[in-house]
Amino acid sequence: MAINIIAAIGKNNELGKNNDLIWRISEDLKFFAKKTMGHDIIMGRKTFESLPNLLKGRRHIILTRNPTIMPEVIVCDSIEEIVDRYKRKEAYVIGGASIYAQFLEYAKKMYLTEIDAECKDADVFFPQFNEEEFIKTILDEKYDNKLDLNYKHVLYKRR
Repeated sequence: MAINIIAAIGKNNELGKNNDLIWRISEDLKFFAKKTMGHDIIMGRKTFESLPNLLKGRRHIILTRNPTIMPEVIVCDSIEEIVDRYKRKEAYVIGGASIYAQFLEYAKKMYLTEIDAECKDADVFFPQFNEEEFIKTILDEKYDNKLDLNYKHVLYKRR
């Protein structure tokens, strides 16, 4: 099984506020697109509803008990159903917080964009995890002029 997690988080594991991203870093959005392109992406209903539209080149898998979302997506009502589906295929979990928490134990890799900033009014946070269970590799370190932010792409690979 190859379930991966991808997320952008602040210093205090901030993920979002008001069902939206806190930081929109152009280069990080390109990193997200490059990593997930051609793969299935797994998300909860709220994350799906926050998307401006379907993300091209990716099949959307929605974990929800509401089967009436859209005909263009695959709806699953249990984590077990998704885990069983991805025994031999790679997929990326893209949010939200409760979905990340549910898939954390299954993740082989996590691609975390660690942003050197805080958001005091964030209302969604990435779950705590034991870094000792992973080999941490810094893929790159960057600076966004537009937002005046330092950030790095970090790969956490399960030991």
